Amino acid sequence: MRRELFKTTCLGLLSATLLAACSDSSDSASAKDLGSLTLDEEVFGKATGNFTADEWFPGGQLGTTEKASYSAIAPAAEQAGMDDDFNTGEDFFEHLYTFEQEPRKGLGPAWVRNSCIACHPGYGHGKRQTEYRANTIGNGYLLVIYHPDTNGYITEVTGMPQTQAMTPFKAPIDESQISIEWKEVTAMESGLPMQFEDGEQYALIYPEVRIPQSAFNTNPKPENYDVRLESTIGVYGTGLLDAIDDEDIEKQWAAESKYVELNPAMWDKEAGSFKASAYYAAGYNDTGKHRGDHGPLKRFTYAMTRGSLQDGAGANAIWNITNVTRSDRHWLYTTPAWAKAQSEDPEVIKYIKENGASPLSILHPYYADGTDAGIANRVNEILSCSSIAKKETFDKYLFQGAPYNGQEEMTDKQYYQFMVWHRGLAVPAARNLNDADVQRGKQLFTELGCASCHRPSWTTGADNMWIDASTKAYAQSVGKDASKMLPRFANQTIWPYTDMVQHRLFMKNDIRTGWCRTTPLWGRGLSRQLTGADDRLHDCRARTVLEAIMWHGYSKQSDAYRATEKFYKLKKADRDAVIKFIESI
Repeated sequence: MRRELFKTTCLGLLSATLLAACSDSSDSASAKDLGSLTLDEEVFGKATGNFTADEWFPGGQLGTTEKASYSAIAPAAEQAGMDDDFNTGEDFFEHLYTFEQEPRKGLGPAWVRNSCIACHPGYGHGKRQTEYRANTIGNGYLLVIYHPDTNGYITEVTGMPQTQAMTPFKAPIDESQISIEWKEVTAMESGLPMQFEDGEQYALIYPEVRIPQSAFNTNPKPENYDVRLESTIGVYGTGLLDAIDDEDIEKQWAAESKYVELNPAMWDKEAGSFKASAYYAAGYNDTGKHRGDHGPLKRFTYAMTRGSLQDGAGANAIWNITNVTRSDRHWLYTTPAWAKAQSEDPEVIKYIKENGASPLSILHPYYADGTDAGIANRVNEILSCSSIAKKETFDKYLFQGAPYNGQEEMTDKQYYQFMVWHRGLAVPAARNLNDADVQRGKQLFTELGCASCHRPSWTTGADNMWIDASTKAYAQSVGKDASKMLPRFANQTIWPYTDMVQHRLFMKNDIRTGWCRTTPLWGRGLSRQLTGADDRLHDCRARTVLEAIMWHGYSKQSDAYRATEKFYKLKKADRDAVIKFIESI
């Protein structure tokens, strides 16, 4: 579908962000320069104190970069000669999508963001915001709008709600009416004082988000809803997490189920195994990796809603964040409620009537016979094409100056290159492991019980990944074996510091459902250098590592309360050592 070029004033800032995020290291005789950091070659890669030699390489030998970067190519992809495809895939992540200009065409008719990096500044965690503006670089927030009585998403807008739309359509949500107010915690529900025994104080904040019903350009408008924020996390190293065998993750859940309650939507407590809902449907995977009739295990996003990386958060986002179609997702990411509202809006009808008559117009597919009724019907038909069942209608009406004929906006090759990049992102090497304070911090991290959830290491399996339909189609077109076309991380000892389990912290204005996957800690100590912020947790409420730790102890019901209580009782030097360790891995 032809779409007008989206204009932005943020290009200069985006360029500056990319330059900072993608700067390479230079070598010297005695050290590898990592921007403002250095790795002493006399120590790097060698056992030191209570660290093994392997722990310098959080992503294993095939997944670690010695650059201070979240955007570097992993050795596995380099060794496989995938550099060119990786760099092209990187381009799809880093630059703006447009309505009609190659190669990043297809934005709209409604969208969440017009670029991926807008949500992932420097490829890292999103930054805390005081207002919701889609075009603010670093705003990694997704609006989570749900019914509090069921925890289910509202259906009037998309699951990843859109606040942008092409002219003359009105965005599903008017973002100017969204308010974010940051509140201060005056007392911990658990009773922990907000001042340590040595006098050091800490402060905690949390967001209250409001969207009035008048902000929804839908028919009907939603009722009985609440709003939360969820921010993006770093995209580096996700290919390595995908390479962990499902069976090993299930063993971790089984081990922890003896001590804590696990999400009943995922875990069958009586059977001691995952429920069918924890996997994608049978037949989803044909590689033989997964036993029985199960597809890939869901393991990505805070809510663990996505499985294999080839259908994970990024593979999903390249379609629904921008609304760019591809061969395996050849329909719009919209809702019938939005389509109906736009078809009933006289301003929309009038604008299309005045500007859509020419076959070369971007609006011509909506013009129909030029009558008000014809335009309204066509708008409703096209904007309702939000499922595979409506694919034929979508193909029938949309075109780029000529019959559309079902041509995808992102080709199979382009999507494959995007997945080479996504799967091939390396994890930055650990730093300062020879520092006595860091070594003390590691010891305390374990003694406090932090490592119970932030499990230090995993060993990947054979990495017989599931291959998506789009990649298979491209492989077939070039006569190659699809299973060998993406970076693989078989049999790697990795150090992500996550148990891949969902836990509850019972924070004020908590995440929807309360269940949240343990976030990997690897590489997070470079966040300020690479993204300009240290914001942590699911909605960026923690401005520092210290605040993130203390949020774990907000409630005595928290799975991490006892560990936080022990941290609270530490001397300042030991608290600082724990933080320095977390920032070094």
